[in-house]
Amino acid sequence: MTTVARPLFRDPLHDGATDPTVIWNRQAGEWWMFYTSRRADAPPMDDVSWIHGTDIGIASSADGGAGWLYRGIAEGLDIEPGRHTYWAPEIVDDGTEYHMFVSVIRGVPTQWAGHARVIRHYTSHDLFSWTYRSTLSLSSERVIDACVLRLPTGGYRMWYKDEADDAHTYAADSDDLARWTVRGPAVECSKHEGPNVFELGGSYWMLIDEWHGQRVLHSRDLETWEPRGLILDRPGQGPDDGGYGYHADVVTSELGAFIFYFSHPRRSDDDPGPHNDHNGRRSSIQVARLRVSGDTLVCDRDEALDAPILPLEGPDR
Repeated sequence: MTTVARPLFRDPLHDGATDPTVIWNRQAGEWWMFYTSRRADAPPMDDVSWIHGTDIGIASSADGGAGWLYRGIAEGLDIEPGRHTYWAPEIVDDGTEYHMFVSVIRGVPTQWAGHARVIRHYTSHDLFSWTYRSTLSLSSERVIDACVLRLPTGGYRMWYKDEADDAHTYAADSDDLARWTVRGPAVECSKHEGPNVFELGGSYWMLIDEWHGQRVLHSRDLETWEPRGLILDRPGQGPDDGGYGYHADVVTSELGAFIFYFSHPRRSDDDPGPHNDHNGRRSSIQVARLRVSGDTLVCDRDEALDAPILPLEGPDR
């Protein structure tokens, strides 16, 4: 048995890995993690420029998720000259090619507000090099954090954060991952971001990041969502796992359900910033097991995990 690393991963260039998503690379026969590569090492300026100007980082695991190797950044995302901002990738494998839906901000803003945020669609055959397909027309020009699920009846549904509507989650549907029809608000129980939807134990679950843990929501039809408490709302005791668990992705397989999230291990939980030093900015990727318990999900982030936590031969299709 190989023990899963704790923390699971730190970005060796900028030390700001956040917003992870994990997918099987068919060509390489490995699991790949994509993430927002925040610039925790940027100069200590009294603004939020370090949150912007970010690439999408890549790490790979050939041992079932025990250890992760930094592989560089996703290439081909720029469609105009200059330095731009890429956040919160979501990647879907349709069996022929990969589809990335990524949040994009033009340039490197120094403030949170006053600029558009859009979701762009890219495709790739190798998960390294990406080709721009479109900028999605959704419910506003302040949308981020796409999550996409194949529907049991066919087609796909996307959930995303609409910052123009009080930071609620909206939904949109597509038959082909290219053309999307907005359905409207899906979750309005709180301000939040980072929706992630998955099936486990015969039900559908959504996690949303309320910035004080992950809110659990339950659904049987992907239409109506009922809040069922919080997870990752208390600090972990393991290395680099202090504070809340932020913006998560869940992978389910015959090995169980595992939640990949990030922590700010050296930051006070409710510190609004600005964060001008490296310890206040840096972040680590962590992983924990999810289980269904009664009518909700439970997660012991201090449980020691043995690999593999991800199937060595990839997911069942």
